[in-house]
Amino acid sequence: MGKRRCVPPLEPKLAAGCCGVKKPKLSGSGTHSHGNQATTVPGSSSGPLQNHQHVDSSSGRENVSDLTLGPGNSPITRMNPASGALSPLPRPNGTANTTKNLVVTAEMCCYCFDVLYCHLYGFPQPRLPRFTNDPYPLFVTWKTGRDKRLRGCIGTFSAMNLHSGLREYTLTSALKDSRFPPLTREELPKLFCSVSLLTNFEDASDYLDWEVGVHGIRIEFINEKGVKRTATYLPEVAKEQDWDQIQTIDSLLRKGGFKAPITSEFRKTIKLTRYRSEKVTISYAEYIASRQHCFQNGTLHAPPLYNHYS
Repeated sequence: MGKRRCVPPLEPKLAAGCCGVKKPKLSGSGTHSHGNQATTVPGSSSGPLQNHQHVDSSSGRENVSDLTLGPGNSPITRMNPASGALSPLPRPNGTANTTKNLVVTAEMCCYCFDVLYCHLYGFPQPRLPRFTNDPYPLFVTWKTGRDKRLRGCIGTFSAMNLHSGLREYTLTSALKDSRFPPLTREELPKLFCSVSLLTNFEDASDYLDWEVGVHGIRIEFINEKGVKRTATYLPEVAKEQDWDQIQTIDSLLRKGGFKAPITSEFRKTIKLTRYRSEKVTISYAEYIASRQHCFQNGTLHAPPLYNHYS
């Protein structure tokens, strides 16, 4: 059993990213290099991440790969256009709703849209929101179009207060994900925003001490040059890609820049941390519905009402 930690240890702040469009073909042995999936990861042990993980050593940002949202994923909340309120959607595939009170809310995604909208149109940033400002490790993901192609994903394993953390990573993921050009005004109508809050960090007893579809995983390993590397996948990734545990571990190693043959003995040297996440996704159309009273004359190109959160 893993040893549980409430939050990751406090470490230097890093940035990470999420990405991935095509399912790579993984062999069960894991001895084949997936060059199109491999990205480098910063040497430090934790920090902001992108969902396909690579590292920008000059900035200390750690990019993590996000292969999580496929065309079948629908938002778990929706907007009520009449009231602007949020109402729960049925769980996908008829799964039962949990009795746990989730921290993540669709209003967090709306706030991310507010921040991005104001930035792109040159308006003052919106006032601070009403939702909790407790600190959490977090990711902000942007996807576009009917097929929900990744457009940007960056987050952090360092716990940040949500108001400032979401504001920062909204713009970082939208404008500074090195794998994509910055988002533009013209792309807004096709965007989907996801907020993921990471919880329940546990030190695993070994590299198989986690469950596909339940846990996100973060691995640390020493590469063939003797350099420490890290890589992570959010909880949805392995399930979405139909990977088993070995395939997921081997993909993470390749993503983290490990180029040597992967053996069972090497896998045993990996340090693995498992975690869970709370996630919510909304579309730009749902965002507009929730903010309809904030726009003038029925147009979409007016600033949000800045006293909305006051």
